[in-house]
Amino acid sequence: MSTLINLSIDVTKVTKEALAKGKFLNITININDEINQYGQNVAAWESQTKEEREQKYERNYVGNGKVVFTEGLVTVAPNDDKKPAAKKNPVVDLPF
Repeated sequence: MSTLINLSIDVTKVTKEALAKGKFLNITININDEINQYGQNVAAWESQTKEEREQKYERNYVGNGKVVFTEGLVTVAPNDDKKPAAKKNPVVDLPF
């Protein structure tokens, strides 16, 4: 199953403090059930730490967009950052 999202990020809203190692930006994306007045149902903000979420820090929204394709099911990835992702064998049956 898959889902495709078109998302525009306003880089002028990105804070330097949010950049990991000076060049990576961790963002959180929310897919809403309802469409807003601009025809969008996706919002993105700089990821927050657990402490920031618990203390109800204001989110720094950096983008928005919309779901453009879905097969109706999104698979939740495991939340264990310590385990490396499983590697898949590369496809070798290419037509070229």
